[in-house]
Amino acid sequence: MDVKNYTTGIQHIGIPTNDMDATVAFYQKLGFEIAFQTINKEADEKVTFLKMKTLVVETYENHQAKMEAGAIDHVALDVCDIQETYEFINEAGLNNTKDTIHFLPFWDNGVKFFTIEGPNKEKVEFSQFL
Repeated sequence: MDVKNYTTGIQHIGIPTNDMDATVAFYQKLGFEIAFQTINKEADEKVTFLKMKTLVVETYENHQAKMEAGAIDHVALDVCDIQETYEFINEAGLNNTKDTIHFLPFWDNGVKFFTIEGPNKEKVEFSQFL
């Protein structure tokens, strides 16, 4: 058994920003459309999901963007069962961040997710729309 049994593809790519308006304008010029905008009240951050065909970019204004190459924060994999995926990741010894399943009230019914770290310090998020 491996993670591909739980995933349906890439859900989104996460990019922090220091200027939401400039980021949204840039991606709109590339042909992306705003799919969803909200405020992550827990982090006090503006969040915008931009979509072009099947590619979704999540940008969030945290005023901590590195502003250098390698600024993508995470790749989120869409999973069909967050609990089973979480159990698999833990049993495989891959939960090196000791993360737990979180909930955010994004989209219509919310989203559950957790994050691990890859060998290059990249974040891999597992996310399920509810």
